Amino acid sequence: MTRALSRFALPLALPVTMAVVWWFASSGSTSVYYPPLRDDVRAFADAWLFDQVDSDLVPSMIRFATGFGIAVVLGITMGTALGISARARRALSPVTEFFRAMPIAALVPAGLIMLGAGARMEAALIAFGSTWPILLSTTDGVRATDPAMVEMGRSYGLSRAARVRRVIIPSALPQVFAGLRIALALALQVMIIANMLSGTNGLGYVVLEAQRTFNIPGMWAGILALALLGLTVNLVFVAVEHRVLAWHRGWRAAELRND
Repeated sequence: MTRALSRFALPLALPVTMAVVWWFASSGSTSVYYPPLRDDVRAFADAWLFDQVDSDLVPSMIRFATGFGIAVVLGITMGTALGISARARRALSPVTEFFRAMPIAALVPAGLIMLGAGARMEAALIAFGSTWPILLSTTDGVRATDPAMVEMGRSYGLSRAARVRRVIIPSALPQVFAGLRIALALALQVMIIANMLSGTNGLGYVVLEAQRTFNIPGMWAGILALALLGLTVNLVFVAVEHRVLAWHRGWRAAELRND
């Protein structure tokens, strides 16, 4: 019981301490730009627990989920193909490196022209920006598959598709999840950039609009909402990863015991 309690309490110790210090240090603040934390918390509760959930939070999450879902499908599919085929990898490497290095903010004007402002454009930018980490990590994971395992699958009579599904992809999953985690943070950043530069609603738009209208507590409340959203999404992802890769941790532990 004590061990389980310390496991959950230890990660919370520093954030709680920082919040308490911030609360008391800012309690007497008269600065317009650095209001007391209690004002920020009040603005957060008013906006993000009631008023702006349906109008801004939910649309942002729908665009995020749509774009990230497209990126997962494209990244894993293309990454698997490139990992298997050396010829395709050599042919497409310059193109993938070109698009991977392209700043997402630079594509917002082009997205506005081609798709117009709104959910479709923002979801497309999120998908484009977060596809590349997934693609590259999947490619590396597929290439790192033990040839002996692939050969064993062939000797057991597995077809090429079955070897990909049952041998190659499971072997690449740890690296795939590493790319997914990077892409997840990138997708949130792209969502905020798209909101700020082209949106008429959403989390990023609310933060920028609060800054433009000198609603400083509202601005800090929006930043707090974004931070909590990022933390929540990451915790959900870690829980999914922990469950999906449970076999990998067990296999690694057995290897270490044998060594």
